[in-house]
Amino acid sequence: MSSLVSAPESSFRADATTISVVGLAHATSHFFQLLLPPLFPWLATEFSLSFAQLGTVASLFYLVSALGQAAAGFLVDRFGARAVMFGGLALFAAAAVVGALANGYPMLVASAALAGIANSPFHPIDYSIINQRVSHRRIGHAYSAHGLSGTLGYASATLVMVLMAQQFGWRTALGAAAGFALCVLAVAVIFRDAIDTRSLAASPSARKADSSNKAPESSLAFMRQPVVWLCFVFFFVLTFSNSAIQNFSTPALQAIAGLKLTVAATALTGYLVCSGIGQLAGGFAISRQWADPERIIAGALTGSALLLFIAASGVAGGVPTLLLVMLAGLGTGVAGPSRDLLIKRATPVGATGRVYGMVYSGLDAGLAVSAPIFGWLMDHDLPRSIFIGAGAAMVLAMLIGLGVGRFVKQPSA
Repeated sequence: MSSLVSAPESSFRADATTISVVGLAHATSHFFQLLLPPLFPWLATEFSLSFAQLGTVASLFYLVSALGQAAAGFLVDRFGARAVMFGGLALFAAAAVVGALANGYPMLVASAALAGIANSPFHPIDYSIINQRVSHRRIGHAYSAHGLSGTLGYASATLVMVLMAQQFGWRTALGAAAGFALCVLAVAVIFRDAIDTRSLAASPSARKADSSNKAPESSLAFMRQPVVWLCFVFFFVLTFSNSAIQNFSTPALQAIAGLKLTVAATALTGYLVCSGIGQLAGGFAISRQWADPERIIAGALTGSALLLFIAASGVAGGVPTLLLVMLAGLGTGVAGPSRDLLIKRATPVGATGRVYGMVYSGLDAGLAVSAPIFGWLMDHDLPRSIFIGAGAAMVLAMLIGLGVGRFVKQPSA
């Protein structure tokens, strides 16, 4: 049912520039999702805060981002992705400065809220630019690079912030993060033509596509389409699996497989590395059209779920169980580019930002909701439920993805 306008066939250099700028901005948004959490040990000591209070700061970020992401899509469609990207990067710098100047808990809360607002538009921004500027034959590679850049942003945040805090203090670490955001903003401004979508929206091909489809009754008309809500639920459910592994894989592996803390803690790193490898492979899979995106998603997530169910049983023992969890990242990575293509096909003309904003808000909503649930399970001595729950979420997401695939294959009315 997708009626998105295809991007013109651009040169390799033009596509590479667009993909690189978008990837850098996406990595920055993921870096700032972990702006404060790596500094919690220092902040707890500095301001005599409990980890419950600091956990509230982290949850606030995702709550604000989830609420803001749906609204941000309208801004992207109205003012263009480029202008909103500039504003988001500037707000990231402001959030880091407020954190660096914090004199108590309220300013940390303000820093998290500002960072959440800044983070909220980046998925609508990124996909609006990719879908409108990158040529069709490289769209799979663009999705791969986008997903991989986010993984790298996550992976680098903890390392950089902790090392900076150890060497120069937590305030300097936050100041450096502000400087990083401003540098990325400068890069985006320098290469602004590569991320401009306004001229494409007004192009003859876009007007032709608009004229061949029914105009939406209002800017909210897209919300009446069941496929949009199916996509939202898909992301919401899928995030449960990532949340379980990111937050609780270490203590769960200690309990199930009897691993030492230092060994169990490598699970998340290995999972992210495998996810990155899977994202590259997934990009080739959809670029070469090896299968429909929903079928790639189904196969990849089913494989990852089976690995996690085996890990939950503990039958493999020690290190093999750790490796099973790591390898599960391959499936989630392979599914990523196909997931993004599926959403593109489900997006009606002129609503790219709004649809991606609404759908991807399911990610932040899932993170905000799932962490307390899995935390409760760990508190009640149910470590196997972490991997069982993660695998079950993948299976449910896979079924929903197949449903989305059926919707987008239906002929338009």
